[in-house]
Amino acid sequence: MEAARRRQHPGAAGGPGAQLGASFLQARHGSVSADEAARTAPFHLDLWFYFTLQNWVLDFGRPIAMIDSFELLYYYDEYLGHCMWYIPFFLILFTYFSGCFTASKAERWMPGPALLLVAPSGLYYWYLVTEGQIFILFIFTFFAMLALVLHQKRKRLFLDSNGLFLFSSFTLTLLLVALWVAWLWNDPVLRKKYPGVIYVPEPWAFYTLHVSSRH
Repeated sequence: MEAARRRQHPGAAGGPGAQLGASFLQARHGSVSADEAARTAPFHLDLWFYFTLQNWVLDFGRPIAMIDSFELLYYYDEYLGHCMWYIPFFLILFTYFSGCFTASKAERWMPGPALLLVAPSGLYYWYLVTEGQIFILFIFTFFAMLALVLHQKRKRLFLDSNGLFLFSSFTLTLLLVALWVAWLWNDPVLRKKYPGVIYVPEPWAFYTLHVSSRH
C-alpha cells in the first residue's frame, strides 16, 4: 500500500519532485512578495479633496454663522477645542505621514490634481494656525515631519505622493505664516492685542480692526 501511494504521488515522500515543487512555490511566493512590496498606495485624490473642502466649510464658515446665542459653543471651541481637537488632529496627521514612505522611484512625485490641491490645503492650515493660535503645535509637528524625512532618507525610503502632498502643504503653510507675520509686524493695534513673544495675529482680529471698522 505504501509503495503504491508513493508511485501515485512521486513527490509525497520528499523526493526530487517534492523539492522541485517546493522550490517553485517558494520562488513564486517570493516574487509575489517582492512585487507587493514594490507597490505603494496611489494618491488619494478623493480623500484629500473632501478633507480640504470639509475643513474649509466647517472652520471658515463657522465664525460667519456664529451669533450671540452660541456663546457656550464659542467658549468650547476657543478654549477646550485646543486640547480636544487640535492635538489629536495633528497627532493623526503625523501618524498618517509616518506611513507615507516608499522605496519605489515611480512614486516620488505628485500628480497634477495633487499640485492643484496644495494651495487650498496650505491656505487652510494657515487659517487654522493663525486663527486657532496653535503656531507652537504646528511648528513642532512640522519639524517632527522634517526629522522623520531625514531619518527615513538614510534608509533609502522617500515620501510617496500622499506624503509629498502633506509635507508640501505644511511647507506652504509655514511660508504663508511667515509672510503674514512680516506684513503685520509693525501694526501698532495688533501689537498691543498680541503682546506675547510669539506674534501671530488672528485673521478675524485683523478683519474686525481694519476692515469691518471702516464700514
